[in-house]
Amino acid sequence: MALVCALRQTVEMAKRVQPRFKNGPRRHFVRQWREYRNLTQDQLAERVGVTPGTISQLETGRINYRQPLLEALADALQCRPGDILNVDPTQDDAIWSLWETLEPAQRRQAFQIIETFKKTGSD
Repeated sequence: MALVCALRQTVEMAKRVQPRFKNGPRRHFVRQWREYRNLTQDQLAERVGVTPGTISQLETGRINYRQPLLEALADALQCRPGDILNVDPTQDDAIWSLWETLEPAQRRQAFQIIETFKKTGSD
């Protein structure tokens, strides 16, 4: 019975990842997000429902992600799928890292300030 469950999990995992690729690995910041959230590969794998080997291979570029895996990773890492592809959370000087530290009221105020800059063309 345990063997059957393990085989089913392996099949499901295979559906979530893409095998070797022709045009190189897709760029992503999975490792950076995992480290930013203070998670091990084992912990992230458990949250996503894949093996730690899958996370390792994804981070090293040996396999690519597919949309369902990307969405599961984003959910586990508490971010949006696009953030995994475009945002390196380890960059302290990036605007998004400042944004993440703001309370909702401060975010509204910051947004209003940015809108004012857009309207006035101020540098």
